[in-house]
Amino acid sequence: MRGVNRRQFLAYMGIGTAVGLINACGGGSGIPTAGMMTGGGGSGGGTTTPGATFQDPPLAQLTRNGNLVETTLSPMRAQTTINGQTVTMMLYNGSYPAPTIRVKSGDILRVNFTNNLPANADITGTNVLGYDMSVTNLHTHGWHVSPSGNADNIFLHFNPGDSHTFEYDLSKQWGGMMGFYHPHNHGTVGEQFWRGLAGGALIVEDDTPELQNYEEHIMIITDISIANGLPTEWTRQDYMRNLGDIVMVNGQVNPVLNIQPGQVQRWRILNACVYRYLRVSLQNHTMYLVGVDDNLLDQPVPINDILLAPAERIDVLVKADQTPGTYTFEDLNSNTPLVTVEYSGAQTNDQIPTTINSATANWVAQLRQMDTSNLRQVSMTLSFVRGQGAINGGVFGQNTYILESPVGTYEVWTIFNRSGMDHPFHQHVDGAVILSINGGDPAYAQLYTSVNGLKDTINVPPMGSVTMLVPVLDYTGDTVFHCHILGHEDIGMMGIWRRV
Repeated sequence: MRGVNRRQFLAYMGIGTAVGLINACGGGSGIPTAGMMTGGGGSGGGTTTPGATFQDPPLAQLTRNGNLVETTLSPMRAQTTINGQTVTMMLYNGSYPAPTIRVKSGDILRVNFTNNLPANADITGTNVLGYDMSVTNLHTHGWHVSPSGNADNIFLHFNPGDSHTFEYDLSKQWGGMMGFYHPHNHGTVGEQFWRGLAGGALIVEDDTPELQNYEEHIMIITDISIANGLPTEWTRQDYMRNLGDIVMVNGQVNPVLNIQPGQVQRWRILNACVYRYLRVSLQNHTMYLVGVDDNLLDQPVPINDILLAPAERIDVLVKADQTPGTYTFEDLNSNTPLVTVEYSGAQTNDQIPTTINSATANWVAQLRQMDTSNLRQVSMTLSFVRGQGAINGGVFGQNTYILESPVGTYEVWTIFNRSGMDHPFHQHVDGAVILSINGGDPAYAQLYTSVNGLKDTINVPPMGSVTMLVPVLDYTGDTVFHCHILGHEDIGMMGIWRRV
């Protein structure tokens, strides 16, 4: 394990090899020509026939002693089958998708982590930016836990053969949310995602009874391109934009999910693509949004479709209330079938709840009434500078932008996007209340500025802005905020959030 202080880390993470990326991408503005914009298209194809029976991700093996929960997690070189092809990938515990970890509020989770990635193998080696692809670490995206020590400390890095025990104290983590885990080793994050470490679900069990009796499914959406039995290697252009040829749910292409006529199912959906924006919809059905990134809502919100930026999660209820048959859960952006839903079995008559007993949503409703005029106002600008990503002109690892925030306070952040590309902005440790969104998809803006949900990832539209109320709660220490188009983070669009 490499444990480094902040100065050593920033020196170690210098990204001078990325200079010149903008010229490779064709133009001084850093703006792509097509396909990345919100609502835009992309590869993936719309003619995929129904595949095998839908499979949920495997459950992690846990041992429990009171509120102490323990598991083992290891990234490794392993083979899996994707769309009939044998592919060598980076996988957690050899599984694609990675195992789901389910815990409860108040638990202490210990993760015995070993980096079993081989050095200088067909799946590792040095990437085009000059980083060692066999070095990795672990981030618990969405969890409200400490960013320091042996918890969600992304400044720790592990060479092949290194082992470490992470410990996450969930005493301040509310229930009813789904985060996910993934690597956060700057300079390699995007390509490690692409090669299979897109993560597994981190579910904190519900603290409300209204949603516990439905059949539940997890849907982790990823995309990939394959060449010679390996995920394609990234070129310099891929750090700006890269859409895979194959779109999968839980590693499957258009699997078939059975639902009984009249049944309500609960779907917990994650966009784990590196770049791809999704607009998901279930043909001829209404979906009922009951949870966003970090919490359950206080009532279901009916939606016909919804934009999912990379790293966003939604929790929805769907009811089989149409004529029995088959229906497509699809990405409307690229006309790509994601799951074929097939009515089968006996008639039932499940009901959508009218309200949800969510203490977190009730708290968010109070935050929406807060007078923010006297709170500290913070402005951040996302842009490209000489072929590198930047926040307030600072490129991570060189002239890094650092924001210092006192714990126990509230701040108002306005994130400006000064580029022609969408940027999903992600902050660690604390979810935020979205106050306003300027530009982009009006339905997306209306939804997230009105529901009582906490967002750790929010899309900032091209030449637009997002303003959000940020609680700085409980935990001191250095963490980060960044664009969750991970290639943009790898070329510098990340800053340090120093919580004091």
